[in-house]
Amino acid sequence: MAKASTPKRPTRDEFELEELGAQLIEAKDDGDERTLTVWGMSEKVRGRITVLDSRTRLVHVEMDETTRKIPFLDIMKVSYA
Repeated sequence: MAKASTPKRPTRDEFELEELGAQLIEAKDDGDERTLTVWGMSEKVRGRITVLDSRTRLVHVEMDETTRKIPFLDIMKVSYA
């Protein structure tokens, strides 16, 4: 039987990842609400970025008194809410 293949996360170059990181740092420093487009999620994630954990490579997003931890490489786009 053929194995069902899951779609792979799109690859991005170093420049794109650096730009994304800068946007996340700016969003954290501003404290403003942002909308994140996350790979593999049909709905966008909206909230305030509270922690950028370089050790685990997770971005902590606070929304409605709950915190969601999203892998940095899964974030495709950061936009204003």
